[in-house]
Amino acid sequence: MKIIKAELERIAVNKKQYPEEDLFEIAFAGRSNVGKSSFINSMVNRNNLARTSGKPGKTRTINFYNINEQFRFVDLPGYGYAQVSKTEKDKWGYIIEEYLNNRKNLVEVVLLVDIRHEPTEQDLIMYNWIKTFDFTGIVIATKADKISKGKYQANIKDIKNKLKIKDTNLIMPYSSLKKTNKDMVWQRFEEILIKEKEQQS
Repeated sequence: MKIIKAELERIAVNKKQYPEEDLFEIAFAGRSNVGKSSFINSMVNRNNLARTSGKPGKTRTINFYNINEQFRFVDLPGYGYAQVSKTEKDKWGYIIEEYLNNRKNLVEVVLLVDIRHEPTEQDLIMYNWIKTFDFTGIVIATKADKISKGKYQANIKDIKNKLKIKDTNLIMPYSSLKKTNKDMVWQRFEEILIKEKEQQS
């Protein structure tokens, strides 16, 4: 995928603030410290398109990124950060749920997990939601540069078992720093977008 344009198109906390449903959207869900912003930046070759923060849980909005005027990446609020109130957690949960339940042009929801750790119960709940709505079930295992390649297989097996994933090929190790498997991830995304376009033509 050649990136000609990548820009923040809209920041929203409710559906009235969403952009028009004129472009396909691929959304990214995951814990607040899993590296969603870094992943998006590395995929579109930008350093600061998606704002990264040293303080987990800072992203409390849905951020829509326009890619090549052809589709959008959608960064959902991170979940699971312990140092926020239950009221705040419930609010974030509603923001995510409203988007996922109402967006007709949403073609894929991708779960990001940290390859170094077993997925949490919240990750499992999120993944089950993804599968319930018949999305592919792609999992990006971030921070792959933090472990040796020799550990990939064992850690991927832990992710597979925890999330009850049948096809290991759905789990892709990724490093935002080293761009590990970037081409593979783009290929998967392009296949999804092409399939959706063909179904609507």
